[in-house]
Amino acid sequence: MNRWIEIFIVSLKLGLTSFGGPVAHLGYFYEEYVKRRKWVDEKAYADLVALCQFLPGPASSQVGMGIGLVRGGIVGAFVSFIGFTLPSSVLLILFAVLATEFDLTEAGFIHGLKLVAVAIVADAVLGMGTKLAVGPKRLFLMLLALAGVLLLAHPLAQVGVLLLAAVLGLWLFKEDEPKSGGGLDIRVPKWLSVSALMLFVVLLILTPFLATNAMGNLQLTSIMYSAGALVFGGGHVVLPFLQQSLVPGFLTNDSFLAGYAAAQAVPGPLFTFATYLGTVVNGLMGGILATLAIFLPGFLLVLGVLPFWDRVRSNKQVGRMLIGINAAVVGILLAALYDPIFTSSVKTGIDFLVAFGLFCLLRFYHQSPLRIVLTGAAIGTIMSWI
Repeated sequence: MNRWIEIFIVSLKLGLTSFGGPVAHLGYFYEEYVKRRKWVDEKAYADLVALCQFLPGPASSQVGMGIGLVRGGIVGAFVSFIGFTLPSSVLLILFAVLATEFDLTEAGFIHGLKLVAVAIVADAVLGMGTKLAVGPKRLFLMLLALAGVLLLAHPLAQVGVLLLAAVLGLWLFKEDEPKSGGGLDIRVPKWLSVSALMLFVVLLILTPFLATNAMGNLQLTSIMYSAGALVFGGGHVVLPFLQQSLVPGFLTNDSFLAGYAAAQAVPGPLFTFATYLGTVVNGLMGGILATLAIFLPGFLLVLGVLPFWDRVRSNKQVGRMLIGINAAVVGILLAALYDPIFTSSVKTGIDFLVAFGLFCLLRFYHQSPLRIVLTGAAIGTIMSWI
């Protein structure tokens, strides 16, 4: 019990202070879990990060779950998730309530937050592109994914694009060898891992049907589970899937983008954007169910894949498929940057100037996302007065 309380307190502290997105989160985790508390050594931490980067879902949250699993078993993994996710979820529920109660969609600061979203996603595209879409073959897969998502306006287009990129990766990257590394010193009973994987697959098959045929919270929960199970690349890449699934049927595009921008201002995982969406759609219960649903696939995959990760990672075919998937993720994110973010936010030359200025502050002057959000909100308010 004391160990679980310790895990919760430490993860809660990280949830309150971890600004800057998934890469920054991994740095915070390293300082806290590896250097300060020595819950895992550097080799085990590096292997755990590699595993979570390979899996769909929120990579940094999955690393936290994995460390909680090492420290306190299944309960430790769940407690770690709760602690890290709770602060941003609470803040976004409050924002959603205020936005719904007072109809803030026309407020000046909301327009500023939408311009912030342009800057932040553009920075994410550039950062990921310089690492994952370098060279003619990777660039080709990025452009193929971009075309597929833009031309096929369907929530499952993203999944089809990723599957195609994986198949083409097998053929295009025959000379690329997967990186080797040491094993993970984490033990999970195989019956538990197999059960988690079976539940993941059953829900993955069931939820797309429910997402189109169910009603109310069941439909919302199904959409969120599918998003968490099918999206590679972290919080930014989940944007197009959720936008295609929820807008305009559940909420307006302005409300969607306002929540996405607000999610940049809070610490913790960007996947808690789902908390905001669920709260806007169906109140507090909708927010709680959306949060649990979008994180559940990542939790099940961490439990299910850990015992088999060394064998999977060393497989050459899997390594080549992953290269193709990563390149396609950049194209999916670039499509989201264009539509809905840019098309819904940038209406005038002044809008473009503000968005580009915020991008420069983030990319070249290394200002924190929190400062960018506050600056964008302030500029939007001032623009509404002019």
